[in-house]
Amino acid sequence: MNAATARAPHYWLMKSEPDECSIDDALAAPGQTVPWTGVRNYQARNFMRDGMQVGDGVLFYHSSCPEPGIAGIARVASEVRPDPTQFDPASPYHDPASRPEAPRWLLRDVQALRKTRLLPLAALRAHPDLAAMVVLQRGSRLSITPVEPTHWALIVDGLLGGR
Repeated sequence: MNAATARAPHYWLMKSEPDECSIDDALAAPGQTVPWTGVRNYQARNFMRDGMQVGDGVLFYHSSCPEPGIAGIARVASEVRPDPTQFDPASPYHDPASRPEAPRWLLRDVQALRKTRLLPLAALRAHPDLAAMVVLQRGSRLSITPVEPTHWALIVDGLLGGR
C-alpha cells in the first residue's frame, strides 16, 4: 500500500456476550485471535465487509451481562470471509437460507491486544464528549458500530489512561 492508497485507521466497537467470548477468552486463544462469528444484522455485516480493514482499532465490549461495558482493546486481524456458523445446523447462528455459493453472513478475525479495567456503559454516558457515540444512542442495538477517532482517543488515552 502506498501513500496514495493508505487511509487513516478506523475504529469500531464490537459487542460480545462474555458467556460466548470474553476478552479473557480472546486473550487465551491462539495468537490472541478469535473469529467474530454470529453477526446476523445486515448493517453490522456491511460494516465488517465494507468499512473495516486489517489493523483497525476495536473496543471489545461485553454485552448482555450484569455490567456491560468496554473490557479490552483489540484490532481487526483478517480480511472478511464467510461465517461458517451459518451453514452448521447445530449452531444457534445457522441460517438455512444461506448457501455456500452465496453466503449471506461474514466474519473477520479480531485479535485481542489487552484487557482493560471495565468501562461500564454508565461511565461512557457520564461523559458529555461521548454523547454522539452510536452505542449511546437510544435504540442502538447493533453489535458492531463505528467509533469516531476523537471518541477512541478520549476512551483509550483518557478514560482508560492509555492502558
